[in-house]
Amino acid sequence: MLPLADVIHLAITGLAQGCAYGLIALGFVLVYKATEVVNFAHGEFMMLGAFAVLAFSEGLGWGFWPAFVAGCLSIAVVGYLIDAQIMRRIIGQSSASIFILTVAFGFIFRSLAGMIWGWNTLSLSTPFDGKISVGSLDIATDRIAIVVATIILCGLLYLFFSRTRFGIAMQASSQNQLAAYYMGIPVKRLVSLTWAIGALIAAAAGALLAPVTQVDTTIGLLGIKALAGAIVGGFGSIPGALLGCLLIGLIEPFADYYFPAIKGVSAYVVMLVVLFVRPEGLVVQTFQKKV
Repeated sequence: MLPLADVIHLAITGLAQGCAYGLIALGFVLVYKATEVVNFAHGEFMMLGAFAVLAFSEGLGWGFWPAFVAGCLSIAVVGYLIDAQIMRRIIGQSSASIFILTVAFGFIFRSLAGMIWGWNTLSLSTPFDGKISVGSLDIATDRIAIVVATIILCGLLYLFFSRTRFGIAMQASSQNQLAAYYMGIPVKRLVSLTWAIGALIAAAAGALLAPVTQVDTTIGLLGIKALAGAIVGGFGSIPGALLGCLLIGLIEPFADYYFPAIKGVSAYVVMLVVLFVRPEGLVVQTFQKKV
C-alpha cells in the first residue's frame, strides 16, 4: 500500500500530464471539427514550439516570457501556412492520402528540428524551477504551472468561441461550411486560423512541458497519447477530449507504478478498454455535424 504522500504526489503528476495531453488534444479536435482531418503531425507542433521558445529564450537572450509568446506565435504561423498552402490543395482527396501527408509532415518536422538544433537532448530554463512544500509533500512548480496554464488557455478558448465574431463564425463553419460560405463567412481563412490556433496551443504545451520532458526531436510522440485521450473522451468533443486526457494522465503514473511491465503503454490499454465498452467515447457530441 502506497503512503498517502506518494499517492498525492502521483496524482499531481498525473493531473499535470493529463493537462498537457489535453492541451495537445485540443488542437486535434479543433482541426477535426473544422475539416474532418486528423493531423497526425500535431505532436510535432508541440516539439517545434519547445525548440522555438528555446531558440528565442537562450539563443537570442529574450528571457522566457517574450520567447514563449514569440515561439508560440511563430508556430501558429507555421500551422496557418500549412493549411493555406498545402492542405487546402488536397481537399476532396482520399482519407489515405491525407493520412500519409500528415504523417510525412511529422517526419519532415523532426528531421528539420534535428538539422537545426541537433539530435541531443536540450534543457530550457523556465521561471517554474523549484518546489512548493506542503507539510511533508514537495510539489514541483512546473507541474502546477501546466495545470494553471491549461485552465487559463481553456478559459480563453471558451471566451473566444462564445464571445467573439471570429469564434462564432468558426463554430458555424465547422457545422456547415457551405451554409457558412453563402452567409459571407470566409471559410477557408477560418479553417487556416483553426490550424493556427491548434498549433499555438500545442506549442504552448511543448514549452510548458520542457522542464519535465526536456527538449528533443522525439517529444512530439506525446501527441499520440493525446490522441488516445481524445478518443477515450469522444473524438470531436472538446470537453470529452479534455476529460479523456485527464483520465489517462491520472491512470498512467499509478499503472506504471503497479504494473511496470506495461510502462509507457497504459494509455493505449485504457483506450482499447474504452473502445470495447463505449466505442463513441465517454462524451458523445450533442449534435450531428452537417456536411
